Amino acid sequence: MGEFELIGRYFAAAACARVGGELLQGIGDDCALLALPPGEHLAVSTDTLVAGVHFPDPCDPFLLAQRALAVSVSDLAAMGADPLAFTLALTLPQAEPAWLEDFARGLERVAAHCGIRLAGGDTTRGPLCLTLTVLGRVPAGQALTRAGARPGELLCVGGPLGAAAAALPLVLGTSSAAPEVAAPLLAEYWTPRPQLALGRWLRERAGAALDISDGLLADCGHIAAASGVRLVIEQARVPCPAPAKTFLGAERALACACSGGDDYRLAFTLAPEHVAELAREVWPVSVIGRVEEGAGLCLLGPDGDEIAISQGGYNHFAEPSAERPAAPRRNA
Repeated sequence: MGEFELIGRYFAAAACARVGGELLQGIGDDCALLALPPGEHLAVSTDTLVAGVHFPDPCDPFLLAQRALAVSVSDLAAMGADPLAFTLALTLPQAEPAWLEDFARGLERVAAHCGIRLAGGDTTRGPLCLTLTVLGRVPAGQALTRAGARPGELLCVGGPLGAAAAALPLVLGTSSAAPEVAAPLLAEYWTPRPQLALGRWLRERAGAALDISDGLLADCGHIAAASGVRLVIEQARVPCPAPAKTFLGAERALACACSGGDDYRLAFTLAPEHVAELAREVWPVSVIGRVEEGAGLCLLGPDGDEIAISQGGYNHFAEPSAERPAAPRRNA
């Protein structure tokens, strides 16, 4: 199968590749064309996923496509942006019709759920690798950033944390669990759900925001540094899902929630009055700490004493160790 036949059969013909809305020109020309509404800014993010680094190889192509697009769209949610379009650069060892059919089906499923269109990309031969660029739009002056946290605000997360990290032994095949425990953990790893609606709600309300990809502590450290504030996290208030506790035990599940990564929930700061307003909405948001004057990150144990933070988020260029083995992880 040639490159252009591959593109035409599995991507250009997909429902998510049809022109419409802001996408004026998609697959088939040298560039895609998008019409941005007046008074809005373009949000752009690129992620690369490499086989054996960000996902196990081999793996289910349907699940891989879902995960790849969802974690990219999560960056738009973190900025409060509405999805517009995405491009896909796909490197394949070989063109296998069955693999491509399942991959295209997974891509289509997430694209339809998130309301995003495939605008183009590239295909080439080599070790399996995916690079996705997502584009979104956000009203001028309303984009969420990491730099706006203010003392007096509360630190919140958009749901339970740690399930995807807890699932890693299941994903890698080094452990097993009963179906009722394994299924929800694997679902969190393979089918993350970008919190687009929450991101939109946070416009003009949140001080700072990001999506948790490399671990709660590491990513909140980014907010503290960018905003020039001190973030205090109360460990006892970090929400852990029940399946992770059942599978790993409460202590290890909490470690996954704090440092594991791959959650793709939003972490954000809000004034107390907005937290009360948000409590009336449907999102399972938890307040886990506060913003103070100062710098850096502080983790408090159940007794109120500060806990030393020794483990950061995932780092591609750090040497693996017994405490932090090499594992599939999203690009920072």
